[in-house]
Amino acid sequence: MNTLILMSLAVLTGFMVVLQGGLNSRLGSLLQSPLLAALSTLFFGAVFTFIAVLVTSKGFPTLHLNVVPTYLWFTGAFFSFLAVTLFYYLIPKLGIGTAVAFGLCGQVIFSTLAAHFGWFGLPVEPIDVKKMLGLGALITGILLIKL
Repeated sequence: MNTLILMSLAVLTGFMVVLQGGLNSRLGSLLQSPLLAALSTLFFGAVFTFIAVLVTSKGFPTLHLNVVPTYLWFTGAFFSFLAVTLFYYLIPKLGIGTAVAFGLCGQVIFSTLAAHFGWFGLPVEPIDVKKMLGLGALITGILLIKL
């Protein structure tokens, strides 16, 4: 798939993060519990994912459980739970624009470090002066919009 299409899909994904954050923080407010909203989100997300696997797969692949480190089965889900729950807690208090803007700052900073050091088996993308300037400009822009 060409890079422009992939970048467009990334922007669309950003729209969806804001959409789901707004809808589910509203759910959390109405239920008076961001934890219940997160439970609903993660449960139905699992249901939708299961359906997608059934529809798109030619069957379940043979699982090679011994090649997957134990921690990989649950740590991503744990951080998803934390991120989703915190997002639903913060949005009604900060507003969706501010919560997303500061969340984006965290994503940009951490993803740059993760890429630089090749954490999680990612390809290494060294930080250079150009990247630092871009990172600084992006964070400055986010802060100028929201502070």
